[in-house]
Amino acid sequence: MTHHIAVDTGGTFTDIIAIDGESGVQYAIKTPSTPDDPSRAVLEGINKVMAVSGASLSEVSRVLHGTTVATNAVLEHQFQGLGLIVTEGFRHIIEIARQSVPDGYGNSYFWVKPPRLVPLHLVREVKERISFDGSILQPLEEASVVTAVDDLVKAGADRIAVCLLHCYANSAHEQQIGEVIQDKFPEIFVSLSSVVLPEYREYERAMTTLIDVMVKPYCKTYLQQARGLIQEKSDQANFLIMQSNGGIVTSQIAGEKPVTMLMSGPAGGVLGAMYMADMAGYKDLLTLDVGGTSTDVSLIQNLKPELTSHSLIEGYPVKTPMLDIVTVGTGGGSLAWVNRYGALKVGPRSAGAAPGPICYGLGGTEPTVTDAAVVLGLLPDRLIGGGLILNIASSRAAYEKLGERLAIGLEEAAAGVLQIAAANCVNGIRQVTTIKGRDPSRYAMVAFGGAGGLFAAEVADFLGIQSVISPPNPGNLSAFGLHVSDIKSDYVKTLVRQQSNVDLDELQQAWIELEQRGVDELTNQGVLAEQIVLSRSADMRYVGEGNEVNVNLPTVSEERDFFSKMWSEFHQVHDRTFGFHYENQQDVEIVNIRVHAVGRVHRPEIKALPHGSGAQAEPAGSRQVYWRGKGWLDCDIYVRTEMQPAQCLQGPIIIEEYGSTIVIPTTWSSRVDAYGNLVLEIEK
Repeated sequence: MTHHIAVDTGGTFTDIIAIDGESGVQYAIKTPSTPDDPSRAVLEGINKVMAVSGASLSEVSRVLHGTTVATNAVLEHQFQGLGLIVTEGFRHIIEIARQSVPDGYGNSYFWVKPPRLVPLHLVREVKERISFDGSILQPLEEASVVTAVDDLVKAGADRIAVCLLHCYANSAHEQQIGEVIQDKFPEIFVSLSSVVLPEYREYERAMTTLIDVMVKPYCKTYLQQARGLIQEKSDQANFLIMQSNGGIVTSQIAGEKPVTMLMSGPAGGVLGAMYMADMAGYKDLLTLDVGGTSTDVSLIQNLKPELTSHSLIEGYPVKTPMLDIVTVGTGGGSLAWVNRYGALKVGPRSAGAAPGPICYGLGGTEPTVTDAAVVLGLLPDRLIGGGLILNIASSRAAYEKLGERLAIGLEEAAAGVLQIAAANCVNGIRQVTTIKGRDPSRYAMVAFGGAGGLFAAEVADFLGIQSVISPPNPGNLSAFGLHVSDIKSDYVKTLVRQQSNVDLDELQQAWIELEQRGVDELTNQGVLAEQIVLSRSADMRYVGEGNEVNVNLPTVSEERDFFSKMWSEFHQVHDRTFGFHYENQQDVEIVNIRVHAVGRVHRPEIKALPHGSGAQAEPAGSRQVYWRGKGWLDCDIYVRTEMQPAQCLQGPIIIEEYGSTIVIPTTWSSRVDAYGNLVLEIEK
């Protein structure tokens, strides 16, 4: 007998799902996260789920892991200890940034730059210069490197990013600097931009490298500890990590480049949502993943998630292949606070797992979203199967104080916090829909995460969405998504060439080299040759344009057909993206070539539940719940595990289960489908 375990570490809880490799039976549990050392919660969760399953760790063949540790570090602005080394004359890369300002700030006078990842006094220059073609114009002066590193360490830097001009074309100088740092200060964490992001555009490359080294102490260290603890119990268990691109890799690879884990946990949620929604018969989806610290949203068209190589996390640009997920700083642990103008705000600061919301009784003193839900009766007096007893009186006292400050009642204050939190979720969804010309009402929403069910109906009402899907174990769906992922790696090379004079043999050889790297890396991770699938893409633009579009390239047998289709496909993608093209009018330019390597893995089989296998569930009880605009109403409470396929219920009701609570207002109904999905539909 073998078991596969998936562990998703969030800001507040760590979620675990174990699957019996023979029977397909799933076991789900939650355990509090341990931010000081996330590996402790990983092992505690594994021990708990194996105790529930009745198996031993020696029977575990694979441990899959996703995490929001890296994301939360950025959301909570944990920037201390960062240093940056750049080419002489480019010290102000981060300060200058880009001249454009975010959408919504028509006049840049009103826009305030986010806090710098690294202040100017912690940026040092070194004497060197490499040309865009990789030729060395000025050799690296090692004395300037030693001085720069010594200065940064004396100033308190314990993490150093290195970003030299044009190092994507020749990484020799960055490699030399990395060796100097490791020789003099082996305890310092180092990230080289030529490793993290070998692409041109020094500002985005510098920012991505800074974020990589910023999260390294949190990720690399605890991954090593977790791997060691797991292998002590089961030397046969492979420890695999989810990346932002929706694929898994070994923990060693992930730890060396942790920026690829930035959307690790959310990526698992997208895959799990897509898998279960397909079972329910929905193909065009919006995902709403509300956790303890943040909310992640994404768009899926025809069961294909949107991909991007450029994203913004809290306003900071990150260039690495990832599922197109938008993160907002609102979750169950988000703090409710009043700004200096007297306006009520929610997030992005979070109570996290320690001390957590006030109602957890672990020392929290500031009101959170979870406390608001408790005050209004939306949550029970205990969570995660009775494992966490809530102190409702403490939450009420906190919201009485907040209400007094706003000159409103405690119910109004709590309801206002939930409404603002829902509005923050709506703004996230609009970034992947209306801003891109898509109507959110044409999609079904998959709501999950520990707090997804609290907000699902209200967010759907905001956006005109007609159907909401709550998968089985929604609080653990991101962990389940790890079980349905493949091993994936992405490779990129900057190679600026124009269609009018490109050397097709050079281009073809460059792609072949990237593909070989992909095959070698997947093979080293134990993937068989017949399980490997390679695909090509390119970042392309018209000559003179400042931005590229990514073009997925077809697989064709003839090289000549491949390139003719590549140019043709670019014009079509450009037209779909911008509404026009210049085919036969303007020269085309390739900027980056990419290879996406996938190693297919076995997926668990989800079996349909027997129709009408038991009596229809009856209310397990009732309690007073506060509904905005209606006041306190007596509301029936149902236990989800007792509900049968095809059972339909009309709101207002609350459905509770281990790890999640689903709120169904008066205008919504729910039904259970054959695979245990809870489908919510608005009454027309």
